[in-house]
Amino acid sequence: MSYKPVGKYIQLIDNRNKDLAVTNLLGINITKNFMPSVANVSGTDLSKYKIIEKGQFAYSAMQVGRDETIRISLYTDDEPAIISPAYSVIEVIDEKELLPEYMMMWFQRPESDRYGWFISDSSVRASLDYDRLCEIEIPIPHIDEQRKYVNLYKGLLNNQKTYENSLEDLQLICDTYIEDLIKTQESKTLGTYIQQSDERNTDLEIDNLLGISVNKVFMPSKANQNGLNLSNYKIVRERQFGYVSVTSRNGEKISIALLEGEAGIVSSTYTVFEVIDKTVLLPEYLFLFFKRSEFDRYARFNSWGSARETFDWSEMCRVQLPIPDIKIQEAIVTIYHTLEARKRINKQLKDSIKPLCPVLMRGVVEMLESNLKEVSYEI
Repeated sequence: MSYKPVGKYIQLIDNRNKDLAVTNLLGINITKNFMPSVANVSGTDLSKYKIIEKGQFAYSAMQVGRDETIRISLYTDDEPAIISPAYSVIEVIDEKELLPEYMMMWFQRPESDRYGWFISDSSVRASLDYDRLCEIEIPIPHIDEQRKYVNLYKGLLNNQKTYENSLEDLQLICDTYIEDLIKTQESKTLGTYIQQSDERNTDLEIDNLLGISVNKVFMPSKANQNGLNLSNYKIVRERQFGYVSVTSRNGEKISIALLEGEAGIVSSTYTVFEVIDKTVLLPEYLFLFFKRSEFDRYARFNSWGSARETFDWSEMCRVQLPIPDIKIQEAIVTIYHTLEARKRINKQLKDSIKPLCPVLMRGVVEMLESNLKEVSYEI
């Protein structure tokens, strides 16, 4: 085994979408994953776009120096897709000599990204063109060794994916449960069950400044707190809600969240409210109702104003929703909590698998170095 230029094992493919048979337009993100393209293709001639098929790579030579990342990704779906003509499509010439998955594992190493950044050109885009990419040397062990590393890595990924798929089942249960209640239960007016909270941070006891994202979670505020008078900020406590009434220019979503954990403070422009009687309406059940995409659409439709459209408190109080027996609420909330716990576990699994490529490839490098030492001793 020795280091060899990767260009000896790969070639460019230029298969265009001439008959417009493929419509799935993808891009590559900085984490080397395919994603739906965000480009506006209205009026664009998609016949010039390149087709990519399973086992091929998409490669963007641009901005490698800027991003300090070699933006390359292995396409693994069965159905072909199309990518920008600015990308290159690459395939391995002979998979009996180099496995595409093994090559992808090598380019997932941060060391590969740093090297790509180092050798990128000095243009404005700091590109790493295809010819320069081909010069990069990688260790090419015997195909059986490659397969061993690939199978180990794929086995871990498949286990994680199986676990992730189980989350979809739980999410479906939650969504279906709520939808069924909406169809079968009598709706109640929310304003009867909630009230505003206007507790201010007058004694400055709390410095945990929070904001609310469109993903409906509280998050540490990015505001510069230097010289900021926090005494007029509103306190939000555990199991209380906060929401931003402005819905325009907000991704068609309403920023609303339920606080779990220690108290925080939010801008005085936010609305803080709570459930009056938690033996009748669980805040967690209410939050499940708010998390639905249907509620985002409802809030946008019922937002009023000119330059800034707002979903004010009076509109919040007019919301209609089913409020079943507390035992039924507890049951669906339990499923939801199980789902959230498994989401956290799934993220931990993903985070633990991600560093394994460099570890496995380090094993390849050490094996190569060991072989070279043995050869030198024999000489």
